[in-house]
Amino acid sequence: MNAITAETQDLPTAVRRVVQTLSAMGHPHNPVMLDDAARTAQQAADALGVALGQIAKSIIFRRKSDDAAVLVVTSGDRRVDEKKVQALVCTEGGKLGRADADFVKAATGFSIGGVSPVGHTWPPVTLIDEQLFRFDVVWAAAGHPHAVFRLSPAELRELTGAPVADVTQTP
Repeated sequence: MNAITAETQDLPTAVRRVVQTLSAMGHPHNPVMLDDAARTAQQAADALGVALGQIAKSIIFRRKSDDAAVLVVTSGDRRVDEKKVQALVCTEGGKLGRADADFVKAATGFSIGGVSPVGHTWPPVTLIDEQLFRFDVVWAAAGHPHAVFRLSPAELRELTGAPVADVTQTP
């Protein structure tokens, strides 16, 4: 793993955007580049040598009423309950839909497998899974399948300004 700094010019644009956002917000941990891709929570956990639940995976949905991106940052060992998310972010009768790769890229500026909770081109509606608070330290994507950064769940809440909610299926 190699630490990433804002001075690194040969990084993908999305990773530079995350580095700049974290730096501007005073986050103490620079992202790191993993040797292997971590497109899934399991791959990231294996590469970092941490529990699967410590991976703060980013799931993007599409709110159908206004085409807004809805970001759910959830614990890697949990599955998002779409109905719970819909109840939290959609008005009466509104629906939530799956987001395809083109929508994710256009709405967030990130590709699937590297969606960061910060540094979006357009701020999404964001929810944080309460299950992340089981851990002192979690790891989130930093704009690329090889890039991740360390933070606490409380720091995630501060960085995103998002509410913490019950958004997962019962295991």
